[in-house]
Formats: sequence, C-alpha cells, structure tokens
Amino acid sequence: MFDGIDLSKIDLNQVMGQVQEMAEKAKEENAQKLFTAKAGGGMVEISINGNSEVVDLKIDDSLLEDKDSLQILLISCMNDVIKQSDENKKMMAMNMMGGFGSFGQK
Repeated sequence: MFDGIDLSKIDLNQVMGQVQEMAEKAKEENAQKLFTAKAGGGMVEISINGNSEVVDLKIDDSLLEDKDSLQILLISCMNDVIKQSDENKKMMAMNMMGGFGSFGQK
C-alpha cells in the first residue's frame, strides 16, 4: 500500500497544515457556488450555495392555499438541491485527495 513512499520523510504538521489550508479554500470556493432545484414545474425553486446554506427560495402564490402540495414540493426540491451540493463536495474531496499523492515519495 505504501510502496515507494518513505514515511519517515513526511512532516505530519506540514501535511495537516496543508489539509486545513485546502479545506478553508474549498469552503470559500463553495460559498461562491450556487445550486438550484425546481419542483412542480417551477412552482417551487430553492437555491443553496456550496456550503449548503439556503440563499433563495421562491414559492408560487397559488401554492399558498395548498399546504400539502407545498410541503411535498418543498421536500422534493430541497432533496434535489442538497444532492447537487453533496455531489459537488464529493468531487472536491476527491480532487483534494489527488493532491496528496506526492508526499514523502522518493
């Protein structure tokens, strides 16, 4: 598993510092990304940033009298947009892990 890697040459403090730096950078980048999902033909629309913070919510006025439909559409829309954000986070994590391949190599 660690063939070709000299573990004695790895400075864990340096590695942890780089991990923290990369995590902070990813969080800042994610704050700039926007994910949007619609449900009910656009009657409900939710936008979140890459940190899964809701930044916008639109609800068609016609749904205000139909609580059950509104709840169903909100749940559907929230699940869709959270899934988008989660996929983005997975992709970013995989990209970050790719940056660790050179530590301690001969």
